[in-house]
Amino acid sequence: MKTLLKNAREQKGLKTREVAQLLGIDQALISKFESGTRKPTRDQVLKLAALLEIDLETIMVAWLKEKILYEIGHDEFALKALLVAEEEIRYQSKSAKKKVSPTLQKILDEIDSLKKKLDSFRAFDSSRITQALELEYTFESNRIEGNTMTLRETDLVINEGLTISGKSMREHLEVINHQEAIAYIKDLMKKNAPINEREVLSIHNLILRGIHPEDAGRYRKIQVMIQGSSHIPSQPLLVAKEIEDFFIWFETNKNNLHPIVLAAEMHERLVTIHPFIDGNGRTSRLVMNLILLQHGYIIANIKGDYESKMQYYQALETAQTKNNNDDFLLFIAKMEKESLERYLSIIGQ
Repeated sequence: MKTLLKNAREQKGLKTREVAQLLGIDQALISKFESGTRKPTRDQVLKLAALLEIDLETIMVAWLKEKILYEIGHDEFALKALLVAEEEIRYQSKSAKKKVSPTLQKILDEIDSLKKKLDSFRAFDSSRITQALELEYTFESNRIEGNTMTLRETDLVINEGLTISGKSMREHLEVINHQEAIAYIKDLMKKNAPINEREVLSIHNLILRGIHPEDAGRYRKIQVMIQGSSHIPSQPLLVAKEIEDFFIWFETNKNNLHPIVLAAEMHERLVTIHPFIDGNGRTSRLVMNLILLQHGYIIANIKGDYESKMQYYQALETAQTKNNNDDFLLFIAKMEKESLERYLSIIGQ
């Protein structure tokens, strides 16, 4: 544990004083954590993991191991107690695992079947097909947010570099920015880069670049309300803490949930925090699709027509106001299934 912390801090090029300032704790405590003379609390471990970009599972296992050894390591019944505890932990872990509805499970099974079929035909992948589908994604994601560009106009802006008469500069920038953000998440996927706060801010920076330069890649500093929703996001002072909790949840659950459920959960949690003054929906959908791409799925394209948009918003509203995201998870699963079915039909499978 102590070596893990010190190595991670030095890799980041931080001094113990700087780590202490960033975490809001005494510098002497950081030195004691690294020397092993003081054990951090669970909350401090989570903060250290986020700040130093240490894999949460790695640091938590190291921390719990030392905690167990300190508590019972020299007791004559320690090994027997550990065996009994292991059985109990396995039982509790199984019971605590997020249960999905039979309807959702059926769709997840169908999605995985489609994905297996897709995996066996990856050789038929075409860059032209991918580009066309990404163009549609940009068109639909912007349409959800009120952009009035047609699919053809979106194509002309992206692929021909044309300016569309009667369309605002903002609408042109939304098209260009979103397409660049897709390229960015694909690059992250290829590099197998971790999903962290820096990358989410970078995605948002691309979305608002040239539109709200002062807010691009930065958390909001004012209270906001969501038009047409009764959900009121937290005060701006709480955003940073909620984002910290957001990534702790991700690190804790990323290996325990079906990728579709994980991606949908991350979308719903991020857009509920509503950390930005603008661009929350597009950023949340891009984070969701980054997770899907990382797991070998394809982009789930939520349509921007009135009926689809209302279903999407209603499922989000239920998740945000009734603390029940079952409808939202089901909605995203259906979108991914439709996207997979369409892709397979295009390549003739």
